[in-house]
Amino acid sequence: MRNRRAGRTTGPHLRPRAAVLTAVLLLLAGPAACSGPGARPPADGSAPGAGSRSPSAATGGEDGAGHWRPKPGTPWQWQLSGRVDTSVDVPVYDIDGFENDAETVDRLHADGRKVICYLNAGAWEDFRPDRDDFPRTVRGRGNGWPGERWLDIRRTAVLRPLMARRMDMCRDKGFDAVEPDLTDGYLNRTGFPLTARHQLAYNRMLAELAHERGLAVGLKNDLPQIPELVGSFDFAVNEECAEFGECAALTPFIEQDKAVFHAEYALDPDDYCAESERLRLSSLRKKLSLDAWRRPCP
Repeated sequence: MRNRRAGRTTGPHLRPRAAVLTAVLLLLAGPAACSGPGARPPADGSAPGAGSRSPSAATGGEDGAGHWRPKPGTPWQWQLSGRVDTSVDVPVYDIDGFENDAETVDRLHADGRKVICYLNAGAWEDFRPDRDDFPRTVRGRGNGWPGERWLDIRRTAVLRPLMARRMDMCRDKGFDAVEPDLTDGYLNRTGFPLTARHQLAYNRMLAELAHERGLAVGLKNDLPQIPELVGSFDFAVNEECAEFGECAALTPFIEQDKAVFHAEYALDPDDYCAESERLRLSSLRKKLSLDAWRRPCP
């Protein structure tokens, strides 16, 4: 399990290998876990709304619920560090929700882009403006990176309003979608006895919060739970499925005509682009810093 920001990788001791993932997939092939808590209004009491939206780009359309759903093979840019380079000629951008303002989103919309709001949903970060809103009791072990600790995702009564306010921010800035990160804590040593059932409930809660606000939502990694969660999410974001031989696990999204935004850090595109084209993934190579540099599949 790897993610975002400069040098971001939780390391091999936290990353389950393909054999472990296969075993978990078999275990989860049984009855789906119960869904999370029911829908609630935004924590500030305001009515959910879609906010401003860009003109429809050539990235797919809206589903029956009225939010955007990107199509397989849609090109994308993923930049979570540095000043956003808005000149990359792709229809989808994925950028940090806290570090970018509504003007940046509007500028991308003016160029016909859809814009995804990156948020950390699975770890507390001491550099975010809402850091003091997270009680110490929900902060677990460090996840290997300065200033970050895993969240106790069992505590949905505490975390739901906090995540709701973050998604309110995305909506109010005009984003089209949300990428909640670290949504596979149950596969890691968090300091809490998290189970697959806890993760399913929490991830479904995140999807509900996004959809209540008219935002699309992507499932980040969490390959073992794709069969249970593909119906709740509008696209997937994956890191390094080619390096670990896991890309076929993402086909349920493609089969439902939903994009898979995929990044590799170590492999050369020649090593994975043929498979990506066959599977209809939106693949590119990125540096671990996740700056503006990108090398997409041809």
